[in-house]
Amino acid sequence: MNFAYFVANRITFKSKRTFSKLIVRIAIVGIMLGLGVMILSVAIVRGFKQEIREKIRGFAGDIQVVKFDLNNSYENSPFKADSNFVKIAQHNQLISKVMPFATKPGIIKANSEIEGVVLKGVDKNYDWSFFKKNLVAGKVLDFTDSAEAKKQIIISQLTANRLKLKVGDKILMYFVQEPLRRRPFIVRGIYSTSIEDVDKTYVIGDMSLISRLNNWNADEVGGYEIKINDFDKLTEANDAVDNILPGKLKSYTIVDNYPTIFAWMGLLDGNTSVVLILMIIVAVINMISALLIMILERTTMVGILKAMGASNWTIQKVFLYNAFYMIGLGLLLGNIFGIGLGYLQLQTHLLKLDAASYYMNFIPIQFNWMDLILLNAGTLAICLLVMIGPSMLVTKITPVKAIRFK
Repeated sequence: MNFAYFVANRITFKSKRTFSKLIVRIAIVGIMLGLGVMILSVAIVRGFKQEIREKIRGFAGDIQVVKFDLNNSYENSPFKADSNFVKIAQHNQLISKVMPFATKPGIIKANSEIEGVVLKGVDKNYDWSFFKKNLVAGKVLDFTDSAEAKKQIIISQLTANRLKLKVGDKILMYFVQEPLRRRPFIVRGIYSTSIEDVDKTYVIGDMSLISRLNNWNADEVGGYEIKINDFDKLTEANDAVDNILPGKLKSYTIVDNYPTIFAWMGLLDGNTSVVLILMIIVAVINMISALLIMILERTTMVGILKAMGASNWTIQKVFLYNAFYMIGLGLLLGNIFGIGLGYLQLQTHLLKLDAASYYMNFIPIQFNWMDLILLNAGTLAICLLVMIGPSMLVTKITPVKAIRFK
């Protein structure tokens, strides 16, 4: 049996010294809490970014294609629908769906209240999966009867609260143009994304109504909303779309359209890095303190081992094996602590948030196995490397003084 391992095993599991046991336990708890907090921090940040990104993607798509002009208003400039572009785009493996849309600002009047909104018009081919998931009440638009579809509208919970509306209520929407137009609508559904930029601005209706209000030709649209299969390949997909775009059209990604939100999500990565560094520092300090105390407490043992012919490196390995045990146990408990709490939150949404500030009403969790492996491996490697320094204290202990000290 390895001599250093044998001695380390004896002093780790069969030691009767109460003080060093207390210090070891404190060090293990420190590593447990540090790793647990790191796991939760990374999982929460991943969850935040995933939830917010999916909400924006669900509402606005990943890429929007509009006419290339100087129009910066909420009302799209029309262009002729290009079936050849749609066909080529949908054959690209990066792209899952291409859907026409149009937008037009308006003013809703209901219950003696008014609210400025933007009507986003869609057609029967629109992907309703996102809205079905985020509907608070009612249903999505029904295009079975085209005449009835023009009278239906979906509004946000924020707009419904301000105007005191519910599903089935009738409203009037005014469109400021020459001449002024007004159209009656029935509230078909109420949605909530918890993203204020979306909820306070948009209502959903039939695109053919916008086309008719603007006197567009039957084959004209305001833009195309494109959804892709893998968000990590957004730039690649946007380049592919640019390569097949007709000359008068331009594509924008959701990162371009919602820069503030994505910049905020970028800041989360910086905050996570700070937390990880602080937790590693705390774990390292705990381990250094525990190892130094164990060495000082066993000065006599070190002296006797040296007098018997043990080398400095052999004695160092005794304490490094001991440190490895503490770190390993701390990592095991840290994984149980971090993953356990995260899983509890994932299943119950026990911890709530203010949706107005955080875009959601609960703390989201998303675990990634690679994150867990890297956190464990990184913590283990850093702690063991740092332990080499304090373990060199044994080289300063002389056998004569150590034995005499006893």
